[in-house]
Amino acid sequence: MTISAPAPAFDIKSASLDLLALVLRSTDPAQLEPALQSRFSHLSANGQSEAFVLGLEALPSLEGVDLGSLLPLMGRHGIKVVVLRHPDPAQATLASRYGLGFTTGGGRSSGPAQETAAATPVAPTQEPATSLIIDRPVRAGQQIYAKGGDLVILAVVSAGAEVIADGNIHVYGPLRGRALAGARGNTSARIFTQAMEAELVSVAGVYRTIEQALPDSIRHKPTQIYLENERLVMKALHE
Repeated sequence: MTISAPAPAFDIKSASLDLLALVLRSTDPAQLEPALQSRFSHLSANGQSEAFVLGLEALPSLEGVDLGSLLPLMGRHGIKVVVLRHPDPAQATLASRYGLGFTTGGGRSSGPAQETAAATPVAPTQEPATSLIIDRPVRAGQQIYAKGGDLVILAVVSAGAEVIADGNIHVYGPLRGRALAGARGNTSARIFTQAMEAELVSVAGVYRTIEQALPDSIRHKPTQIYLENERLVMKALHE
């Protein structure tokens, strides 16, 4: 009689999880709360959440940083922090205290209860750029992300919708929602649209909300958005 070994309860396999990082520049709730509401209202309004790395490296000091208050604040806006990032490996203790993973930003991360030594930077590999083409309208509440390349949309991006790309964003129709190009820090990325009516535009994390009427030179007209000297420029495509 042959006795079969019991099936394993789990398998361990390699996985690649690419998360966007939310890099804090202020921990003042009076400044942070309205900024989160403006940027992530589509998540909280629909009861959704999205996983993020929380970057602390841009803060002038970690003195007074209260994750016990910050994490619930972000959670109310649909931001689920899963990893803490800081170049000082000693901050792994802080991450562990709140059940978070930790990374120094050098390519390695640790689990919630572990500390990590300083990671050795790994030279990035060059991957061929790809484009994600969407031939239908992007409706309010929808989010589309083109990982590792450009996003091309052949229809309208409605108000309340969000389109994100690591590369450029091309909208061959009205752009009425939010558009975030260069999502992983590509400062050369651009946004192009046939009709500029956006709620928010961003390139490599530099963003602008459109709270006032756009100038006649670009309102409802073909427009490109790009960075110049770390400032966001919105310019008519045909002048």
